[in-house]
Amino acid sequence: MSGLWNDFNSAQSNTNVIPKGTLAKVHMTLRPGGFDDASQGWTGGYAKRGTTGSVYLDAEFTVLDGPYAKRKIWSLIGLYSPNGPNWANMGRGLIRGILNSARGISDKDNSPEAQAKRRINDFANLDGLEFVARIDIGKDTNGEEKNEIRAAVTPDHRDYATLMGAIAPQYTAPSAPGHTHSQAPSGQQNTQPSATPGTAGRPSWA
Repeated sequence: MSGLWNDFNSAQSNTNVIPKGTLAKVHMTLRPGGFDDASQGWTGGYAKRGTTGSVYLDAEFTVLDGPYAKRKIWSLIGLYSPNGPNWANMGRGLIRGILNSARGISDKDNSPEAQAKRRINDFANLDGLEFVARIDIGKDTNGEEKNEIRAAVTPDHRDYATLMGAIAPQYTAPSAPGHTHSQAPSGQQNTQPSATPGTAGRPSWA
């Protein structure tokens, strides 16, 4: 006897991983880590210090639209690694891309206005931002595939306007250091999703 319910060699493997390179609008939530270092600008309890001495932001991204809407992705944004500057440089580059995407700035724009929009008072300004992410695939601590966010899509990309909702976000840079949580460009309030995260991994060299 042979049939779909007798021979499962042709069955597709179940996978919960969004394909590499998928572009999607996401909402970013920073999960507090309780580690501050005012000399580095790490305030508000957002940074987290790992057992290896590395420091990072523990970020949760919720897909807002498209076929993967409501799916969640967890990634670490590097702030410091005892093994060298690479992880921190990658983290700063990702945050620059997120600000460009969320605030509608071309990465090539170095005008005073664009430079002002790439500045934040503290990490609270990042919590709740909405931007277009390029979804990647990495490995968790068990070697299993997991989605990660390593890059943001800026207005320079042809699909940016469509993914962001056709209208580029309007943003006014905060003028005072006491500024608290910024709202997402669409006006959505910052929320803390209640889903239980998956295993967050970091590069072995971080």
